[in-house]
Amino acid sequence: MAARINDEIAYLNNGLDKLNVDLQDMVVKTSRIDPAMVQLSPVVRLTRLTRFKIMYQKWFTGTPKSPPYNHIVQIGDPVLRRKAKTIDPSAISEEPMQKLLSRLYQVMKTSGMAGLCAPQLGVSLRVFAIQFPSKRNYEFPLLYEKRQMEFIPLQVWINPQMKILDYTKVTDEESCESMKGFSAELPRYSKVLLTGLDHEGKEKKWEAKGWSARIVQHEMDHLDGKFYTDHMNPESLCCVHWDAVNKMEGRIFTTFMINK
Repeated sequence: MAARINDEIAYLNNGLDKLNVDLQDMVVKTSRIDPAMVQLSPVVRLTRLTRFKIMYQKWFTGTPKSPPYNHIVQIGDPVLRRKAKTIDPSAISEEPMQKLLSRLYQVMKTSGMAGLCAPQLGVSLRVFAIQFPSKRNYEFPLLYEKRQMEFIPLQVWINPQMKILDYTKVTDEESCESMKGFSAELPRYSKVLLTGLDHEGKEKKWEAKGWSARIVQHEMDHLDGKFYTDHMNPESLCCVHWDAVNKMEGRIFTTFMINK
């Protein structure tokens, strides 16, 4: 892939060089024409081609950016395997932390994800956001009841701590945007107590059960550098698009950009 991109960029460079030579010849051959008129076209054409070259290079080679990102980092990124750091409560009101919280809210609203932690945006801090829309009850009523799903308004948890209230385990399917395109079955505790701080640094707690408890445990795993695949039934791991891949003879495109 990299070799092909380099070949394409080299092709563009050669095109620029050839265009420069052609334009010089044109100026010589049209010496009877006002030089100002001759120079107008070269400038316009060179500018357009140069802009295209820059755009092409940025798209395929990337531009270094700093977290928190606008995309979800993928498994293999070292930040996802680190134990996230505890946040100083006095820093919650400061600009860097507020920027992180704002980015968490933004990505959650745009993507519709049920949970998202700071490490998934490239920041190794103990904070996550969760939500679960009420419309799921109308879209999947049987599944909604079976999995004990409930409406969860968009909220953040800073320095969260979890205590197991019911050690009964329920096995169900999970997926993760940091392992895009895959899912697996794994057991989770049926009821937990979550304590932590809100976006203003105020203490709060929540008894989560059923599907909500599963979301909480999934996010707590992330903050400890773990994936759901660390607890899964290995035989249940699958690509969620396997059937579509067969039907479309492999013509499936997956983007890692946030859907807007």
